[in-house]
Amino acid sequence: MPLQVTGGAVRGSARPLLALALLCSAAPLAAQLPRPTPATPPAMVTQGGTVRSLRVIGNERLEPETVLSYTELAAGQAYDREVLDRALKDLFASELFADVRIRDDGEGNLTIEVRENPVINRVIIEGAKRVKEDKIREEIRVAPRQIFTRSRARADVARILELYRRSGRFAAQVEPKIIQLEQNRVDLVFEISEGPKSKIRQINIIGNERYDDAKLRGEMASRQARPFRIFTSRDTYDPDRLAFDQQKLRQFYLTEGYADFRVVSAIAELTPDRRDFIVTYVLEEGERYRFGEVGLTSQIRDIDAEAFKSLLPMKTGDWYNAKLIEDTINQITETVGLLGYAFADVRPQFRRDRSALTMNVTFVINEVPRVYVESVTINGNTITADDVIRREFRLVEGDAFNSFKVKRSRDRIQSLGFFQEKLEVQQKPGTAPDKVALQVDVEERPTGSIQVSAGYSSLEKLILNFAVEQRNFRGRAQNLRFAVNWSQFSRGIDLGFTEPYLFGRNLALGADVFRRDFSSFRFGGQGERIDTYNQLTTGFQVRTGFPITEYWSASARYGLTFDNVTVDEALFFTDGQCDPIKAGRFICDALGKYTTSLIGYSLAFDSLDNRLRPSRGQRLVLSQDYAGLGGTVNYLRSRLNYDRYRRLFGTGLVLNLGGEVGHIFGLDSEEIRLTDRFFLGEPRFRGFDIRGVGPRVIRKPLLADGTPNPDEDTWANDSVGGRIYYLGRAEIIIPLGSTGDELGLRPSAYVDVGSLWRSNPGPLVSCPNVPLEGELPPIPPGCPSERGSIGFQEFYVGDTASPRISVGVGVNWNSPFGPFRIDIAKAIKQADGDLDQLFQFNVGTQF
Repeated sequence: MPLQVTGGAVRGSARPLLALALLCSAAPLAAQLPRPTPATPPAMVTQGGTVRSLRVIGNERLEPETVLSYTELAAGQAYDREVLDRALKDLFASELFADVRIRDDGEGNLTIEVRENPVINRVIIEGAKRVKEDKIREEIRVAPRQIFTRSRARADVARILELYRRSGRFAAQVEPKIIQLEQNRVDLVFEISEGPKSKIRQINIIGNERYDDAKLRGEMASRQARPFRIFTSRDTYDPDRLAFDQQKLRQFYLTEGYADFRVVSAIAELTPDRRDFIVTYVLEEGERYRFGEVGLTSQIRDIDAEAFKSLLPMKTGDWYNAKLIEDTINQITETVGLLGYAFADVRPQFRRDRSALTMNVTFVINEVPRVYVESVTINGNTITADDVIRREFRLVEGDAFNSFKVKRSRDRIQSLGFFQEKLEVQQKPGTAPDKVALQVDVEERPTGSIQVSAGYSSLEKLILNFAVEQRNFRGRAQNLRFAVNWSQFSRGIDLGFTEPYLFGRNLALGADVFRRDFSSFRFGGQGERIDTYNQLTTGFQVRTGFPITEYWSASARYGLTFDNVTVDEALFFTDGQCDPIKAGRFICDALGKYTTSLIGYSLAFDSLDNRLRPSRGQRLVLSQDYAGLGGTVNYLRSRLNYDRYRRLFGTGLVLNLGGEVGHIFGLDSEEIRLTDRFFLGEPRFRGFDIRGVGPRVIRKPLLADGTPNPDEDTWANDSVGGRIYYLGRAEIIIPLGSTGDELGLRPSAYVDVGSLWRSNPGPLVSCPNVPLEGELPPIPPGCPSERGSIGFQEFYVGDTASPRISVGVGVNWNSPFGPFRIDIAKAIKQADGDLDQLFQFNVGTQF
């Protein structure tokens, strides 16, 4: 009968039962091995003797000398029954033999008959479906060409069962079998019966008086199995989670002031059907304490204890809170680290007054030597040059240690985007008590990409894109990119290069060359998209940047662009000229060829912990561009952007508060061209259509009685942009844990507020209806005069600073098919003429 080991669980732990099952099942596994025909029992030594000769038989792979080396027997040696018994034990202990016998002919001639353990030919896993076979093989220690032993098989069975136990399958069974082959070889087969996942059917809590069961269950990581919990694994039984729940209960009570709280016992019992567990916690809440006297003392001469008392958030009379104690220790430790004490020792001393139910706390800053940086070591970078990483360090060898600068160094290295998430700079003791060694172990990730993609978006319909980019070109953090894109809305080609450290100095230099073809449009009477004007832009830009301080930086740029704005002459021209009646005065005024010679600068403050996926810090950017250094366009454009990130309530939630404002005005009393104005809408202002916010010219057809048609589906709607805008947002980014990170999912909820105003569309146009018969009305020049022509009237709307507001939810997904963004946003406050849009998405497919 083959060995069979069944995973199970008893009160507290399943391991004792598992060990007993393994010990009791070794013999059946060995019983599958063929045994030699029993020989005549050897003559037993009764009085002992002297070994005259030794002979080994039955060995196939091992040399006789190797077999004898595991015993203490030798020719000329005296022996007795005890000596032979010890030799047998030594041979079996080597785990090389399935069976061993020692024969004695009574005259000192000993024969050792062995049957060697077989060699493993293959290790086969059958029945693994819920747990991947690769994960099981990682746990198995036996391998082909190794010698098979029962103990190794038992150990692997235990490891497999433990793996299933960690995945919540306590009913799993593992049955190891062997298949005999020629030349004393075997195939080892692990037959697995996975069984269902063991759920937590019920969580019972005994001893709680201050808080009800529902409140305490809400503090736990585990959940009771219920039919509606189909997208969670927290209702799966896991002993490790049980231990974690005990800590969660203790943490909850300690933060509520119950300093004497303890979990008396936590018992997990299998249900009678052996499928689920019932978990019972027995609690002892104790009394609730308040803070008594709160103080701080320092044994370090450079640290003034009175100055540090402002870091103590708790006050006498407040409810005792152990979490507040831990946070205060961390705050004091970080602050002391700023003064150069790397391994500051901050310990709270408690004096409990049980009669008054108060907890007196004194924080003691113990004396430690001032620490200096002995070395900075970088490991794991195979592509990125050492100096690319070192120049982001705010500390070098010989500097006084500063914990703030260590964190800043970590943030700057992380923001490069070349390495793994959650990178850490380790602090290790140096060769002397006053020295510390800094070490960063990086794991490089791909920084180059070649992407050919096709997709569809609610903004640009069909999208085709080809892009090549290397963000860490030659391992020097240089950025090189080339991109070509095409859609119904825009087409372009872009080539750029950036050197972040020119000639080894902290000075960035970059250049871009581009050609872009942009088609503007309006929505027709039935919602169809009608192209209005086309803007073809060709140009280049040279830019440079440099730091001013640790957080402040500046950049400058010069750009030269050539624009050609045209319309379809067949649709919008009359007698060789742009017809305001057909196109609108604002479009006719924008036509022509323009040269823009632009010089600008930006001033930025950046304290973000990670520029790619920030969770704390802020960024402020002030930019101004002056067009008029030659060329045919003159204006001054100013923008201010601000973002602040912070984690909420000690959770993984990240709050982003951001805003931007912009203003552009013409120089020498020059009106701002339509193509240079600001536009606002999708995707920056979610809940509104592309260019859906701000001043608009709406052309409404006239009814038979000469009044404008109220049906919006019949209107022609043109955005004319604005010279001033603002946009604000409050967004909460919701973490999904390690699973969400692996899938690349980042959901969020947000509120957007903004407005765009101050524009000059030019004279508005109105044309009357022309009746089929009868007297003709006065027809302005350029208006249709054919009998039966339908007139129209233009209205200028939306030119107001009144805020527009939208709320919504969205999710970013780095899917296997490319980046995917979906938003569902509702515009809850609009102005006349604004175009809202509830659902927005963008998706790309790689092939």
